[in-house]
Amino acid sequence: MGANEKTKRTGFEIQEELEATKTTIMERLIPGKRQIIGFLSGIVPLFIMFLVGCWLAGNPFEATWRASESGYNIAHGLVGTNQWHIIWYVVLVGLFFEFMDASAGMGFGTVMSPVLMSLGFTPLQVVPVIMIQQASAGLIGAFLHREFENVEWKWNPMSETIKLWLLISILGVAAVITSIIGVYGIFKTAKVWIKLYVVILLVMMGAVALYQAYQQHKGKKRPYRFKRMGFFAFLAGFNKGIGGGGYGPVITVGGLISGVPVKSQLAVTAICEGTVSTVAAILWFTMLGSGMKIDFLLLPTMMITAIGGGVLAPYATRVFPQKFWTYTVPVYCLIVAVICIWKLWPSLSKALGLM
Repeated sequence: MGANEKTKRTGFEIQEELEATKTTIMERLIPGKRQIIGFLSGIVPLFIMFLVGCWLAGNPFEATWRASESGYNIAHGLVGTNQWHIIWYVVLVGLFFEFMDASAGMGFGTVMSPVLMSLGFTPLQVVPVIMIQQASAGLIGAFLHREFENVEWKWNPMSETIKLWLLISILGVAAVITSIIGVYGIFKTAKVWIKLYVVILLVMMGAVALYQAYQQHKGKKRPYRFKRMGFFAFLAGFNKGIGGGGYGPVITVGGLISGVPVKSQLAVTAICEGTVSTVAAILWFTMLGSGMKIDFLLLPTMMITAIGGGVLAPYATRVFPQKFWTYTVPVYCLIVAVICIWKLWPSLSKALGLM
């Protein structure tokens, strides 16, 4: 390969080269030295974050406490104490959805937030913890995707994967600010209609991506369109700002529609969500000094899900063939949309006067 060809590498080729040289699942299943070192290197920082979570769960600061309005804390006699424990049934549910989130690019925050709140946890117990967990899992996941040869990250010359990360992150932040000001500050749209819009969008994008997977199966490959990804980046940020969800699905499925190979797109989604969640987590910690109190009871539990699902998912992306993920991602997007409809139905029925 000449020097000019090297400069044209997009960051996508490595996944195609892997499947060309290791053509069977069993061949990709057996890790090499690089994958073993990468696996261990990913576990170490996540385990450190677990230890930090244990420390924060013990209420080391005045701004950390056991939330008195939490139904879970009340039921387990935790109010007014510094006691905490691992919640193992939450670990089991979280491991599944973290694995699916890290391997299919969506679903953890969308599903886990309402599940935890239905168990009696308050938003200030759930939202900051999920942001910290997603920041850790996303950034480590992006590193592991590289080590497991699903993607390349190159700065000099800058690969398309780095360009996508910067484009999605910058436009996403701009869209979040725009949507919050526009929808909540000016138009004041009811939340139920915002969530309905996100669900309809997920259904449409999932259906388009599924059709595209079928077309690829017939040999029709969609060309890569970098500028098209800019539209989906802004749309995902808009969704994040107005509804708190629909970011991962739009970025992941939007990448497939824009012609990004699925394995590389899953890595791009991981680093973008990790970046956005890191900024959000920093903001939460900043607010601790402004009188806000946060209960970190769930943080050790959530970090266990990151260690399990977040580390294994990039490896699963490596092992299973491109065709498998090309169908899995849009199908899972539609499943997430169905879950959203189920959660939204009571509020939607009430808004439409059906109950």
